[in-house]
Amino acid sequence: MPILDVEIVTYPDENVRPDLAKELANQAGEIFHSPPGNTWVKIRFIASENYAENSNASSDVFPVFVSVLKARVPSLEALQAEVTRLTVVIAQVCNRPQENVHILHLTEGAGRVAFGGKLLSG
Repeated sequence: MPILDVEIVTYPDENVRPDLAKELANQAGEIFHSPPGNTWVKIRFIASENYAENSNASSDVFPVFVSVLKARVPSLEALQAEVTRLTVVIAQVCNRPQENVHILHLTEGAGRVAFGGKLLSG
């Protein structure tokens, strides 16, 4: 049930591939060992003029922010391995440097997230 909420700060006049979400979902599904239909990806685009970093005059930073929701968060060692693989994949698919990919793991979804009116149990 991993859900990736992806926000991409776009380059001016960037042409986004129409299969971007599908490719991210397939690649992430492999990393998470998810059966088909169990890794979901939502993408939002942020125009570069709607993104800034404090005290940074450079306007050529176009990061990707990814929030990951899973039923259970793995051990720290397993989480680091996932983050490393996800960062590489997201950077490649989104055409960004790895240092511009930022991943936030959310609190475990089990017991607090519901799908179709049924609380996720594990």
